Amino acid sequence: MKSRIHPVSRPVVFRDRAAGAAFLARSTADADGRVPWEDGRSYPVIDVEISSASHPSYTGTKRVPDTAGRIERFNRRYGGQAPGS
Repeated sequence: MKSRIHPVSRPVVFRDRAAGAAFLARSTADADGRVPWEDGRSYPVIDVEISSASHPSYTGTKRVPDTAGRIERFNRRYGGQAPGS
């Protein structure tokens, strides 16, 4: 494997402003700001708009489509006609 072609990976804090959550992960992204972490050390911080703490699929607030209303609207529009009629 070639040496010195891979970017440097470092610990970075990703902060979700919408949910007020933050998590520490390794990343090649760099940031100007720094934030103190639970272990007493200071890490670069990257603010994100959405994460698993605020995403509807992960939090269980995902909207379920109204399939009953769609079926009724289909039947009203096409009157229960057989295909090809």
